[in-house]
Amino acid sequence: MKKIKNLVIGGIQNKIFNLVFFNIIFFLLALVGITIYQSRMLTNIVEDTNDKQVESMTTISAETMDNVINANLGRTTALDAYIADDLFSDLESNVWMLCDFATKLYSDDNKYPGKDVSVPDKSNEGKTSVQLLYESGVDISDPEYAEEIRLLGNMSDLMIALFDSKAQLNSCFIGTQSGLMVITDQVPSSKYVSEDEIMDFPVTERPWFIGAKETGKIFFSDVEVDAFSGRLGIVCSMPVYDERGKLTAVVGADLFLNSMEEAVTTSEQYGGFVCIINQYGHTVFAPEGHKIFEVHSSDDATDLRESSDTELAEFVKAVLDGNTDVHLVKTSEGDYYMSGATIPTVGWAVVSVASKEQVDTPTSMLKENYEDIASTANSTFDEGIKPVKRVMVIVLILISMFGIINASVLAKRIVKPIETMSKEVASLNGDHPQFQMDKIYHTGDEIEILADTFADISARTNIYIQEITRITAEKERIGAELNVATQIQADMLPRIFPPYPERNEFDLYATMNPAREVGGDFYDFFFVDDDHLAMVMADVSGKGVPAALFMVIAKTLIKNRAQMGGTPSEILADVNDQLCEGNEAELFVTVWLGIVEISTGHGKASNAGHEHPLIKRAGEGYDYVIYKHSPALACMDGMRFEEHEFVMHPGDALFIYTDGVCEAMDIEDELYGTERLLEALNSEPDAKPEKVLSNVAESIEDFVGGAEQFDDLTMLCMTYYGPGKDKE
Repeated sequence: MKKIKNLVIGGIQNKIFNLVFFNIIFFLLALVGITIYQSRMLTNIVEDTNDKQVESMTTISAETMDNVINANLGRTTALDAYIADDLFSDLESNVWMLCDFATKLYSDDNKYPGKDVSVPDKSNEGKTSVQLLYESGVDISDPEYAEEIRLLGNMSDLMIALFDSKAQLNSCFIGTQSGLMVITDQVPSSKYVSEDEIMDFPVTERPWFIGAKETGKIFFSDVEVDAFSGRLGIVCSMPVYDERGKLTAVVGADLFLNSMEEAVTTSEQYGGFVCIINQYGHTVFAPEGHKIFEVHSSDDATDLRESSDTELAEFVKAVLDGNTDVHLVKTSEGDYYMSGATIPTVGWAVVSVASKEQVDTPTSMLKENYEDIASTANSTFDEGIKPVKRVMVIVLILISMFGIINASVLAKRIVKPIETMSKEVASLNGDHPQFQMDKIYHTGDEIEILADTFADISARTNIYIQEITRITAEKERIGAELNVATQIQADMLPRIFPPYPERNEFDLYATMNPAREVGGDFYDFFFVDDDHLAMVMADVSGKGVPAALFMVIAKTLIKNRAQMGGTPSEILADVNDQLCEGNEAELFVTVWLGIVEISTGHGKASNAGHEHPLIKRAGEGYDYVIYKHSPALACMDGMRFEEHEFVMHPGDALFIYTDGVCEAMDIEDELYGTERLLEALNSEPDAKPEKVLSNVAESIEDFVGGAEQFDDLTMLCMTYYGPGKDKE
């Protein structure tokens, strides 16, 4: 609200409106009539513009969807993959048949009479024939080789039948570990290196032989140029074992892929194309001119899953793991819409690709048409709205002038209660603490509501101040009691170090930092007798006073029972039964209890659900001692506890702790963890116990920074020197 001389600007909107309403109604009716007229004119313009936009969007969007998405991507990708997989699956079935028969031959060679197989005969060119090839150094006249050749000859009929029934097959064959190969095809002349000289064929060095031998199962080679026909193909092979499980041979068949290559290289249309990727991430077939899917030989091919184009690499990984929907993939060569489907039999994938630039062409056209239409509509709108603007300006000026005159006369009377209220609120203090209702505020409008609200708030504030004063005093009392409880809890733990200055056989140091005023962690150490030192590390479930009370009970019971004698497992079993009695709060405590015979270093320990301890051997670093845990104490009575024996040699050290150490968190909620603990301990592995704990505490503090911790940090370290030794 502003006051300029005698003119007051502002006030209660509702009362001013009531004062000026009947004066401005005439002007509003006139404005409504003009607005209706102009609205009808503008509605016609908008409707005409919308019709043109809808027509343009419908036509161009339909062309885009039909020409790009439906023609090149999702639907055809799955169909192409299905057709290709059917081809490879058929090839795999043929190889299984060859393998089954060959396995029977080698498992019971006496059952089959044998059949001669001759070397390639050029006169059989163009005819299906079974031919013999072999490696350099193989003498086929040797009786042992001759016998194996006749055994392999039994496969002739099956190989011929398979070859003649499959138009796509290049050949089917069996290669033996001894360097023999029986092959069925129609090009015996391709086996000659000269007019009369047959090639030496390195059977056991061929990729299909090595791959089947190494994998021990069905194997598909990379796409290669066939050694005999020069045509592109893929080999499917499988190892053959005898009854002793020894590799005897590899059977296989190879398939021409020229038709697949031709289909892929001619797939470009409407800005899209299809490519084939094998199980190694190599582009097998793709149209020329696309660098991201450039085809190379298997030796030079690049794994697209390791491409510098990260989005392409992720897409190829996803495709080889399973079919994908249409994705927009950004590459160094441009942006592409891609869809993929796997060829399960060989682990390949069919990928359909469409250039985003080409797909977006109709969208660009749509945008241009829209802008033209919108520009025309805006021009028309501007021309039509000008008269309305002029009329509205005149009307607003008249309304404003009339309203100001009426408001300035009556505003002072309207705002007087508010001014009085403001002064009274400003005067509230210790002597005048509460706002009171007065007759001036009974206006029957928002001013009365506001004044009543102030009075209510003022009364409540006084009550709140009294309550806060009481709560603050109570909190201070509880804080004082917690401070005493903290001191009592700290006094219960042994804090004088060195604890046994007269004993030179060992050195010991321990610390406990509660996450709250009182905590549930505790440590203890005491002599059961003159030669047996007991060490305890425990963590009660929960936090605060309940955990602290349970900690006092558990500590007392463990120490009292240990001093009665017995092994750690017996001690924990008795304490467990006592803690289970009347445990209505269902608290439990994890405990590590160890008893070391000082004269020999022999120790026994029992771990009731606690963290694994660490031991440093003399001259070495700390490492975890991991053995089977028992359940925590107070979970169930009648439990038995596992026990673990260990021996400490002079120079060895033992480190035990609670989970608050490894579960300390930084500001990003990352855990400190066991690896960082091990690193901190081994920063000075031969240091005295006090220094060891100091190193760990500094490491945790550096890690957590200013993050608030929610668990107690308790640690104990004992270095064993042995009898008759002096502390270093």
